[in-house]
Amino acid sequence: MKQQESRVILDVSLVCFDDMEQLSLLRLWLTVLQDNGEDSHLISPSPVVHVRGLCEAVVEADLIDALKKFGPICYVMMMPFKRQALVEFSAVESADRCVSCGAKEPVYIAGQQAYFNYSTSKRITRPTNADNPNSGNKVLLLSIQNPLYPITTDVLYTVCNPIGSVLRIVIFKRNGIQAMVEFESVQCAQKAKAALNGADIYAGCCTLKIEYARPTRLNVIKNDNESWDYTKPYLVRRERGKGRQKQAILGEHPSSYADNGYGLACPLLPLTSNSRYKLSSADVPDMVSYPLPQSSPSYSGHAPSSVAMVSGLHPSKMNCTRIFNLFCLYGNIEKVKFMKSVPGTALVEMGDEYAVDRAITHLNSIKLFGKRLNVCVSKQHAVIPSQVFELEDGSSSYKDFAMTRNNRFSSAGQASKNIIQPPSAVLHYYNVPPCISQDQLLKLCREHDVPGFIKFKMFDAKPSSKTISGLLEFDSKTEAVEALTVLNHYQIRIPNGSNPYTLKLCFSTSSHL
Repeated sequence: MKQQESRVILDVSLVCFDDMEQLSLLRLWLTVLQDNGEDSHLISPSPVVHVRGLCEAVVEADLIDALKKFGPICYVMMMPFKRQALVEFSAVESADRCVSCGAKEPVYIAGQQAYFNYSTSKRITRPTNADNPNSGNKVLLLSIQNPLYPITTDVLYTVCNPIGSVLRIVIFKRNGIQAMVEFESVQCAQKAKAALNGADIYAGCCTLKIEYARPTRLNVIKNDNESWDYTKPYLVRRERGKGRQKQAILGEHPSSYADNGYGLACPLLPLTSNSRYKLSSADVPDMVSYPLPQSSPSYSGHAPSSVAMVSGLHPSKMNCTRIFNLFCLYGNIEKVKFMKSVPGTALVEMGDEYAVDRAITHLNSIKLFGKRLNVCVSKQHAVIPSQVFELEDGSSSYKDFAMTRNNRFSSAGQASKNIIQPPSAVLHYYNVPPCISQDQLLKLCREHDVPGFIKFKMFDAKPSSKTISGLLEFDSKTEAVEALTVLNHYQIRIPNGSNPYTLKLCFSTSSHL
């Protein structure tokens, strides 16, 4: 009966969710059950294999190189932030060889042992005929996850063109930053997907998730930072950047990232050595650079803006300060204003348009206090303190944060310490007085009516340190987001202390304790 109930739950999930990443947690749950021996036959054989334990540097080509010995591979879907992937073989027998071999002896992918299970799906969801070379699909859809640095046509051309000749690029901002890249041939698109899917453009950020797009040709009407047709140079509206020759993944980060924004140029590094599609040394120049993005209309029809519009805010539990507490993880906050004409909606003016991009990428569609946030680029370019009114909790509908010391990107030194992470169930806490205990932190959660953490870890501090830090694991990502929104920047006062300690929270790189 237990096995039947599990299968019913999975069938419903497959109907409700289009994004295979959303189902990976269900698969992982089943894997845990199987590993614990609760039901070794819960997952029936499938041509799709769920791969776990991948290292950060893995790209699609690494999976193909390591697993093609088991049989022909139809399709690969990377889940880089989870260090997982789905691999669809042409036949169940090939998948069976892969899973059986992985259970008997270590199988290494890019130098790290990987683990295999049958997927609950019989086929990886993708656009119609996307994996068929005869379909004529030479356009790739690139989703840029954790876009800490600017993404322009110059950057994507530099990444993609060494692998296959690029004809057109279009960048658009809907749920984060995405782009479509049209290659000269289907074969070029296939090679680019294998070489770049799962790779970081810059170390630790700007991660590429690549699928085949539905369109088979792009229509570009102008050449600028958001779109470019390399077959029509007369569409150019600005001076093109020099030195955009053959090069690929771009190294650590733009080297001139300064207080006032992004530098004019940065060194670009070649593809990693384990790529099957790396150019020969004779083809790769020592260094190239790309220009600072200029203000230009985006593909969505709006000019780039440093103002985000946030809707779906809980009317009694959200205010300007709590919006700051959450959004400050992705960039400086200048002003926050709730809109009187649209209840549950606020405008957030951030330090630059890239901070808005990061906020959209990580915060759009998350659940907060039982409601789902919608974060998008606003048509407005500044927040004007007009029509100020009182919110349900008695606070003002407008607040200026330009001078607060809690902004975390006010200098290059500050910015470099911020590891921009998507929301997770584990929070990193710091700047806490050494006398604060686990029980006191739990009491703080109860007093502010937010979920309490289920696991606690304190980092070893130096004897001379005046503060401590550690990790808090919550039962779910939603609970962690709610706790951070309420308690971030809470003033902790201690007896006989001259100044309060400002509790600081951010999302951890750890998935669990």
